[in-house]
Amino acid sequence: MIFELEKPKQPKEKMKELAMIFSHQKEEVLDFVKKIDSWDSGYMYFDKMKYKEPAPQGMSKESLWEIVKFSRHSRSLKTPIKDEDGNHFKWVKLDYFEEFFHELDMNTGGEVSLPKDGYRADSQRLIVRGIMEEAIASSQLEGAATSRQEAKKMLREQRRPTNQSEQMILNNYLIMKAIEGDYKDRRMDMDMIMDMHSLITKNTFDSQGEKPRLRNDNETVYINDDVNGIIYHKAPGVDFVKRELKELMCFANDEEENDSFIHPVIKAIMLHFWIGYLHPFTDGNGRLARSLFYWYLLKKGYWGFSYLPVSKNIKRSVKRYIMSYVYSEQDDNDLTYFLDYNIRKIRLAIDEFDTYLKQQAEKNSDMKKGVTERYGFNERQIQLLQYLHGDQGGRTNLKTHMHINGVSKMTAINDLKSLLEEGFLASVKQGRNVYYSSTEKVNKLFK
Repeated sequence: MIFELEKPKQPKEKMKELAMIFSHQKEEVLDFVKKIDSWDSGYMYFDKMKYKEPAPQGMSKESLWEIVKFSRHSRSLKTPIKDEDGNHFKWVKLDYFEEFFHELDMNTGGEVSLPKDGYRADSQRLIVRGIMEEAIASSQLEGAATSRQEAKKMLREQRRPTNQSEQMILNNYLIMKAIEGDYKDRRMDMDMIMDMHSLITKNTFDSQGEKPRLRNDNETVYINDDVNGIIYHKAPGVDFVKRELKELMCFANDEEENDSFIHPVIKAIMLHFWIGYLHPFTDGNGRLARSLFYWYLLKKGYWGFSYLPVSKNIKRSVKRYIMSYVYSEQDDNDLTYFLDYNIRKIRLAIDEFDTYLKQQAEKNSDMKKGVTERYGFNERQIQLLQYLHGDQGGRTNLKTHMHINGVSKMTAINDLKSLLEEGFLASVKQGRNVYYSSTEKVNKLFK
């Protein structure tokens, strides 16, 4: 069964009656329309708007919806994204978009609010934390069943995946690392898209048990709810997809004919939507779409997004994520629904990151001072103790400590050796690896 949005009925009032009501309640009506598109309300479709109160008296919700639609249409901007009938998707530059972008750009070009004290010591750890969280959440959105705790343990210990879910998470982690490394400096072309998709889907299989690949001419893909079978999207035909991928690459390389400025965050979200809408591959489209979002922002210098696992917040509201696609596609190609949803998730990710930094600073300032003065531990060692205290089942090894902190083997050996000698770590050998876990002495530091 194909899901279809509720369509409003024709307004009960005739145009003459509607014009008379509007002339007497102009300010009230315009205020209502403004609230419908506000940060507090969100960018509403009719199914939500019809319950919005207080509403102007004497006018049906269907009539109000007509005015809302007219207001949006008059402000809409065309995108290069098209449907199979050749109709362009459009978007509205909402007032709160500008405020959000201003705050983001004023913060050193997307650096987010990373404190300057201890910046160099913290940056690598925070990037790894953000990339891990994004890799896990983006994979879980696509069905990976591994828990967050087990996934982080696998990535930290650089253990080989034991099933497809773990493989998906590892692949996502590696593509995020690749984006943060070399990919952000590459120009997008079909080879790059294929390379990224190949890395995202390495050693995994699609729903037919085959290696994920570009769709063939006779293949139709439906995006549906596995529980109740509702179809939310039918992917366009392959010939159309091939043509549109060329347009997408021009857009991603900032080579589109319309050279009017679009904020990089808006463009990144558009790339996310575009790949999801086209669904060019038999599997891995969602992960690729979210990866391209990060690729474009890091390419444009917004490297602070390395800290922000946006998919972690998307995962908390999967139905709304799906519906943001549906609203955009079924309400006259209005992409604002998808933009609004993603900007809210980015804002939430930034707020959570700020809160995390403040909590860490408040929680650990006194402890850090005492440990540094008494034992002379460095920032890496203190962060390891904090991690082990926060995760009682957590552990590390030499390779993990080197990887997380970006340090040499000798530096990592010295870090772990002094912690072991002071009695904060216990070691156990498993195969070729020596693993380190916390002792009761660590817990006493945080009391």
